[in-house]
Amino acid sequence: MRIVCISSSQVPSDTANSIQVMKVCQAFTQLGHDVILLVPGPRPEDLESTALQEHYGLRTLFNIEWLPVRARRLFPWKAVVHAHRLGADLLYVWPVQSAVLGLMAKMPSMLELHDFPSGRFGPLWLSLFLTIPGRKRVLPITSALRAALHLPTGQTVIAPDGVDLERYGSLPDPEPARRELGLPAAFTILCTGHLYEGRGADLFLELARKFPQASFVWVGGRSADVNIWSSRAAAQTLVNTTFTGFIPNERIPHYQSAADVLLMPYQRTVATSSGGNTAEICSPMKMFEYMAAGRAILTSDLPVLREVLDETTAVFCPLDNLAAWETALDGLQTNKKQRQALGRRARLAVEQYSWIERAKLVLKGFDV
Repeated sequence: MRIVCISSSQVPSDTANSIQVMKVCQAFTQLGHDVILLVPGPRPEDLESTALQEHYGLRTLFNIEWLPVRARRLFPWKAVVHAHRLGADLLYVWPVQSAVLGLMAKMPSMLELHDFPSGRFGPLWLSLFLTIPGRKRVLPITSALRAALHLPTGQTVIAPDGVDLERYGSLPDPEPARRELGLPAAFTILCTGHLYEGRGADLFLELARKFPQASFVWVGGRSADVNIWSSRAAAQTLVNTTFTGFIPNERIPHYQSAADVLLMPYQRTVATSSGGNTAEICSPMKMFEYMAAGRAILTSDLPVLREVLDETTAVFCPLDNLAAWETALDGLQTNKKQRQALGRRARLAVEQYSWIERAKLVLKGFDV
């Protein structure tokens, strides 16, 4: 098929939604489809394909078209018109407005949902998509989101985020990975991702204070946020913390392989790049990456994470109980066999969550 994907994400960008969009498009391409991604804005000057590959950790390229618009709100309309001109067999979109307009233009349409519809008219747009006749499918990333939005079963496929399993096939053990990356030669607790509100950077520092002989590494984050948290660590004289700042997605698996324990210290309110709170409905990409890395996972006990993880693949801690986190981390540090068993089981469990398997899932039974 010719699949035209429409995303309002900036490309290139270091946001999770931008990375996720690129992984979805790559997976459709790897299945043999002709994929064209439409994004807003002028094409960045001097942008090379090799730079995009490294930035997003891509193995397979696909076509990207940048559509300049006078106002960002006009992009969903302009993108659908352009997709029609391109002869799309399937419209795969993230903006709900594009999904509605695609159906009105008689194009088979899929709408991927990561959050509640935003804006004053967001719920109305979603209601229109669900009621307008046509070939369509709605793809919430978690069962929790499907339930919260009361999505009809017949039109809905739960599509969690995924991972590029081929990038995790031959990772080094923690010790040599740390040497290659220039990280401290100590028991290592590592977290990847942005430093947005609710991602647990404060708990990260508390644990670093409780375990002074261990090394705590946070991979990712924008410069301003890295400066803030590095300053807080310095103010507490925490010499065992490292904040790397942004690392290209291509190199993330190697950093994750340097960990003895991979940390997901989410709090009750988890912000995204656009704000809001996704704590009850999220499907973090790093969760699947952690599983693929084959390391022990120590995570906040958010109910939505149990759609994927359980006690055989991760250790869960109450969100507001520092003592419980300290006890759990101490147990993992002293019990190498437990760490290895958790990592092995997580690696086996993640096989069903590759981006390729996800692409097959969302297309299964959808005739255009």
